[in-house]
Amino acid sequence: MKTRCFLIALFLLPFAFHGCQSDSKSSSNQNKSSERALPTPQQVEYQRKEKVAFVHFGVNTFTNREWGTGEEDPGVFNPTNFNADQWAKILSENGFKTLILTAKHHDGFCLWPSQYTDHNIAESPYKDGNGDIVREVSEACDKYDIDLGLYLSPWDMHEKSYGTPEYNTFYLNQLRELLTNYGEIAEVWFDGAKGEGAKDMEYDFDLWWSTVRELQPDALIFSDEGPDIRWIGNEHGFAGKTNWSTVNRDSITIGKPGQGPYLNSGEAGAPDWVVGECDVSIRPGWFYHPEEDNEVKTVEKLTEIYMKSVGRNCTLLLNIPPDKTGQFHPTDVARLYAFSDTLDSIFSDDFMTDTDIEASSSQPSYSADKVSDKNWSSYWMADGDDQTPELTLRFEEPVTLNLMSLQEYIPIGQNISKFDVSIKKEDNWQIIAEETTVGYKRILQLDEVTTDEIRIRFHEFFSPPAINEIGLFMAN
Repeated sequence: MKTRCFLIALFLLPFAFHGCQSDSKSSSNQNKSSERALPTPQQVEYQRKEKVAFVHFGVNTFTNREWGTGEEDPGVFNPTNFNADQWAKILSENGFKTLILTAKHHDGFCLWPSQYTDHNIAESPYKDGNGDIVREVSEACDKYDIDLGLYLSPWDMHEKSYGTPEYNTFYLNQLRELLTNYGEIAEVWFDGAKGEGAKDMEYDFDLWWSTVRELQPDALIFSDEGPDIRWIGNEHGFAGKTNWSTVNRDSITIGKPGQGPYLNSGEAGAPDWVVGECDVSIRPGWFYHPEEDNEVKTVEKLTEIYMKSVGRNCTLLLNIPPDKTGQFHPTDVARLYAFSDTLDSIFSDDFMTDTDIEASSSQPSYSADKVSDKNWSSYWMADGDDQTPELTLRFEEPVTLNLMSLQEYIPIGQNISKFDVSIKKEDNWQIIAEETTVGYKRILQLDEVTTDEIRIRFHEFFSPPAINEIGLFMAN
């Protein structure tokens, strides 16, 4: 079933988890037990997407601001050549599986004709007041088979009820509009951003999240604490070298400063599975600014971000802001295709395709050859009595490489906390990497080495290591 909007991430199954962002603490439904946390099927599929797109578009696009004021004339919103198909087609061709749209940013301007405010697209000249950007994007996502996610800013500088209990009902009404009129939603995105001098406001996240579960039961919810997807603690796109998908949600407060290090690395053995998401913009700003046309991130920088997000057990959320025409700028588009071509060239030639693999131990039906069969659902698992499990990879001819990827079979948990990689050199083992977590995917950027034998040893783990894929590459 195709998912469509991403403002909210759900966890209806026995493994699911929780979270959202604001100045207030939430006690959303949780599923804690003495057993270790496991992901829901939705969370697993989310990580397998690897790349998700954020699209910041609104009145700020036309006022050349990052944060608006809430006092903008809706008449400034007038894209001259809006084309949602352009967005969806480009994103689909570049491997992005979800598009998250800023349906409403902090200024309160709505990209759909909300009946609860006059600060919306119906008051703009776009299509003579008959436009609906959310609907057009929803239809384009459908056409190009990508999921739709939505961001509905909790902070609303235009709405007069903000700062009172009545605002929670106002926000809920807008949330219901989005969740009931635009098909399936894959993710709902909440944050705790708020400017200095903003009114105090206690958000009713429990109410909002329960509404998401009711109306879009397969959607994932993002915030600092989840419940399904968490912020990684920075906007550079980098996860920690050690990165657990588990956290203790009770120790996180949405919007509270100083939580970055914890969010960046997670916590070993914590009770809540909350996947990390690395958000970063392709430009210095989140909205389009013409003066930044020459500051679009280079392919080298985007590749580094991929290695330090997807390659560190996270999903990459890359923002591409449309310009005043309503389309992605040609520079951004060219950079996206070059970025995709670079990743394709790096990972197209895998030395694991012709490798002899030996394990120190294997459980029945989980043999070592599973790590190279290109079947994500099969995996090698070490025997429970093996104190230091290892895999040895042998090649008929020496290979030269500088990248290694490892993947744990995360439906049964994230278990590895310490491992190393060695190469055979003159009949002796030489350690070339000593690392901690693996998770969905860990990419090791190595000094260039040439060898005909590689050993991976697992030293610390909660349960016997279960590896479903190993890749070996030479990146130029």
